Amino acid sequence: MNAMAPGAAIIERRFIATARARIHIAAAGAGRPLLLLHQTPRSWDEFREVLPRLGTRYRAIAMDTVGFGDSDALPFAENSIEAWSACAFDLLDALDLREVAVLGHHTGAAIAIEMAASRPERIAAMVLSASPYVDAERRMQKAGKPVVDEATRTADGSHLLSLWRMRQPDYPDGDIDLLERFVIDALKAGRLAAEGHHVVNRYVMEQRLPLVACPTRIIAPTADPHAFPVARKVAGAIAGASLVEIAGGMVPFPNQMPEELASAALAFLERHYPP
Repeated sequence: MNAMAPGAAIIERRFIATARARIHIAAAGAGRPLLLLHQTPRSWDEFREVLPRLGTRYRAIAMDTVGFGDSDALPFAENSIEAWSACAFDLLDALDLREVAVLGHHTGAAIAIEMAASRPERIAAMVLSASPYVDAERRMQKAGKPVVDEATRTADGSHLLSLWRMRQPDYPDGDIDLLERFVIDALKAGRLAAEGHHVVNRYVMEQRLPLVACPTRIIAPTADPHAFPVARKVAGAIAGASLVEIAGGMVPFPNQMPEELASAALAFLERHYPP
């Protein structure tokens, strides 16, 4: 486990009533707000080690996406990147935050893109960590295909081992603690553990990326086989976006290398969204 940075901010947790759902958040620090959005099927716990580091300069707020972690779920058929983005804005409204910076990892990056594209006046800067790139080709390739985290529940509990084994190649060797944290979140998400990946694969991202007007940094963990190969496509589709590669970063990059993520994000944000 990574040691906590000296002087790191304390994490606070609470529930926020919003227009569509009760949303659970974890927050640290004070100052200008920075919203953190996790991957499928994780929760705020994906940023447990990062939050106090970012909280030394910002009011860092990690939300559980609706239906994940401890946040209420939408009706199943209503789940989409657009709906999850709208619920994130519901949270900002409930917290009376008119303008924020946003940092999203994997699915969270897709939600961040939609937020910046749909309400540009409210997103001052954006950091995309291991962003997917979804275009017509990917939608066609993925339509109707099985996805990771699709494990049929069984009376003997063997689906727990299936979840573990599906994710193990994307995690650091021998990191039992981190895989256990993943399994806990996957079980809490239920059907959304798999459906969240289908939601991403249905997103018409290529039409939204050119609408992003805020300063944007793409962080590309080099050992992430899903996101790293498309990082330059994402960066090339957003005017003025910068790209930084982080050697050895894997799918659980925020938990695996929190200092590196925080450093790369802060170096960018302090220039384009000063504390």
